Amino acid sequence: METEKNADIKKEERNQIVELGSDMTRSEKGNIYTLTIIGQIEGHQVAPETVKTTKYEHILPLLAGIEESDDVDGLLLLLNTVGGDIEAGLAIAEMIAGMRKPTVSLVLGGGHSIGIPLAVCTKRSFITPTASMTVHPVRMTGLVVGAPQTFRYFQRIQEQIAEFVTANSRISKREFEKYMMATGEMATDVGTILYGKEAVASGLIDRLGGLNDALTCLHKMIDKRKAEKKS
Repeated sequence: METEKNADIKKEERNQIVELGSDMTRSEKGNIYTLTIIGQIEGHQVAPETVKTTKYEHILPLLAGIEESDDVDGLLLLLNTVGGDIEAGLAIAEMIAGMRKPTVSLVLGGGHSIGIPLAVCTKRSFITPTASMTVHPVRMTGLVVGAPQTFRYFQRIQEQIAEFVTANSRISKREFEKYMMATGEMATDVGTILYGKEAVASGLIDRLGGLNDALTCLHKMIDKRKAEKKS
């Protein structure tokens, strides 16, 4: 029976890797759940089949399960995303920011647009030297009503994003908004592209590093939490 149970667990974990890009690693140091945010963050509208997506309806219940599970000691969040739906991205970011378990993010390749709140929502954030992050104003697709109310709506969304990012990182709101509205950085758009060292120097990301650095930090946080529970 025990062998069958272990086989079922391994099968379930393999399915999660294929379907969600997630993995559960068990070791003497602790049990770490690795979750990836890749491609485009899909919101209420389904993206084309040719686009790689992260679906918020899969991620939200998964995060609730991770937080409540006694088998999970910490969460490692791997990001390589172009951004996507604002509400979906912020919903995921808010859930991770509200977790009590140790959480660490690592930006690989890119953490653009609404991927920025996701990069900073963990308790510690890392970025590789070659990774980039694009800070830009809110964009809308589809039918937009040309009215003052629409402009105000855009402003309020941008304020919410700026407040979340600055509350969960070391960058000031003034500096973040300056990056967001810069006109001399991008050829066909308003905004700023920050690479690894620049993202850390600005205070947007905590540390420059790779996978080993992120895991080392997460293990230390797990050890500290376990020690606090014992005391």
